[in-house]
Amino acid sequence: MSFFDKFKKKISDAVEQVQTKIEMVSDTVTETVSNVAQATSEVLKFNKLKQGLNKTRQSFANTLQTLLGGRKIDSKLLDEIEEILITADIGLTTTDKLIERLKLRVKKDNLENAESIYGILKEEIYSILITSPSANNDKVFAINENEKPKVILVIGVNGVGKTTTIGKLAHNFKEAGHEVMIGAADTFRAAANEQLEIWANRAGVDIVQRGMGADPASVAFDTLQSAIAKKKDIVIIDTAGRLHNKGHLMQELEKISRVMKKQKESAPDEVFLVLDATTGQNAINQAKEFMKVTGLTGIVLTKLDGTAKGGVVIAIADELQIPVRYIGVGEQINDLQAFDPTYFVEALFGSEDGTETVLELENEN
Repeated sequence: MSFFDKFKKKISDAVEQVQTKIEMVSDTVTETVSNVAQATSEVLKFNKLKQGLNKTRQSFANTLQTLLGGRKIDSKLLDEIEEILITADIGLTTTDKLIERLKLRVKKDNLENAESIYGILKEEIYSILITSPSANNDKVFAINENEKPKVILVIGVNGVGKTTTIGKLAHNFKEAGHEVMIGAADTFRAAANEQLEIWANRAGVDIVQRGMGADPASVAFDTLQSAIAKKKDIVIIDTAGRLHNKGHLMQELEKISRVMKKQKESAPDEVFLVLDATTGQNAINQAKEFMKVTGLTGIVLTKLDGTAKGGVVIAIADELQIPVRYIGVGEQINDLQAFDPTYFVEALFGSEDGTETVLELENEN
């Protein structure tokens, strides 16, 4: 090899090393930017949740703090705490559980200062949520490749926010990189199709619809057939919002499931019940009624930002043992969040800046 060739090789090697270092630095910068973006997104999500729970936090956590200030722990105080829990729509069953746990902690640790109860209740509520089915939710709207197209049947009475929930779900799945199709199988309510079409357009997803009075099962069948042909990832089927005739509702849901199974045996893969958080304990009663007519795989709780009854999330997760999958904390299309027990508890009890305590709770588990 001549001197000139050796020189060219050294230059080439040097350039290659520089390019490798540039690529390494570029990868590091890209990863850092991605991490920062993800962290920023999580902070925004938490702040939105905290804002959405403001009414509940004021009526529950703030009232609790005021009650505990300067008090001694006695039976009268425990009765007052019980009343606050019930008022927050945490429910009798879950309230009794929390009060019993509280009494055990007070006795075990020989506590006298009432202010310590605030932290104990926070821990016990977190313990209930983190050990419930609601703790195992998918946080990034991912789906299993083998499930495609994943079929989600959405049910719930009129007025709970079912249509907007479907639009927001479609938006979230699309933002996660999935192709979505909506089936407008609520063919009994006037303007149902039009409202769903508006949300489908907002989310930028396809919709299959027929005229008012069309057979809901036929709409579901056509939607799934089209989704398979177009290689969609997610199919979301709307249904009529009524419960006054459980027999008829059961027949309709069974028929929808039956016709879809002709094209996909596992359909529907999910059955989501939409509940209105502002109705408090009535939401639990609705869930119990729907549980009698169909198997539920998840609950979507809407309008948390408009109520002081956000404690119903705890009651649903504990009493019904059905996963709270998503919660609505605002009216915008991106205001539907995957339910996260850690974030929920911290937003409910949190201080002005809950970031550190969120991390503390996560690190404990």
